[in-house]
Amino acid sequence: MSHYLCHEHPEVLSCETRIVASRPGAVLLKESYFYPGGGGQLTDRGTISTQAGSFDVASIEEAGGQFWHVLSQPVELHGDAFVSVDPAFRSLMCQLHTGLHVVNALVFQAFNGALVTGVQMNDDGTARIDFDLHEASNDQLRALEPAINDAIRQDLPVRAVYADAMRLREESGLLRSRSVAPPTQPDGSVRIIEIAGLDQQACGGTHLSSTGQSRPIRILKIDNKGRHNRRVRIGLV
Repeated sequence: MSHYLCHEHPEVLSCETRIVASRPGAVLLKESYFYPGGGGQLTDRGTISTQAGSFDVASIEEAGGQFWHVLSQPVELHGDAFVSVDPAFRSLMCQLHTGLHVVNALVFQAFNGALVTGVQMNDDGTARIDFDLHEASNDQLRALEPAINDAIRQDLPVRAVYADAMRLREESGLLRSRSVAPPTQPDGSVRIIEIAGLDQQACGGTHLSSTGQSRPIRILKIDNKGRHNRRVRIGLV
């Protein structure tokens, strides 16, 4: 995984750039601040505007380390472009992703390092996170809701750092997924999201700069998905 511009400059949501390659319904841009999706997080929404008009970005496809922005219409664009990420949708994804980290941290601490088996964020302000967890009751998991919202009220700083292979080996708990390998940088390092005083774990998504930027979170439902899989559904209030 390369260093996404949305990681390096999360506050930048638009830019003037150039289309370096095109095919009907898709363009390759010189630079883009879109998050391409992954790890259960949806692709950023937004528009690409040229002299031919403004077109919605429907999805992003990776091919050979390059990210093609797939358009909502089968047009072929060329030349200069103005690219804009939808700020409301980016904020929604950042709130959900940061909230899932808080949930993950509290479950990890309370239930003997339970690992994640799946994540999915939705455009309706809900998300789910699955844990390899069988010893906890649903009531015990629901009881975490006050602590989740306390972490939001504390407005804890959130930042990204990069960990090398030695740190990953020496510090347990940085890698939380049961089956998915963390995305690596060209130098072999892994991006770590740190929530001050609460959590640190590998992640390639977008996040808030502090927990207090999120709306409160409710635990909507808890499902048993097999003997060792507990699904926690959350929603922004």
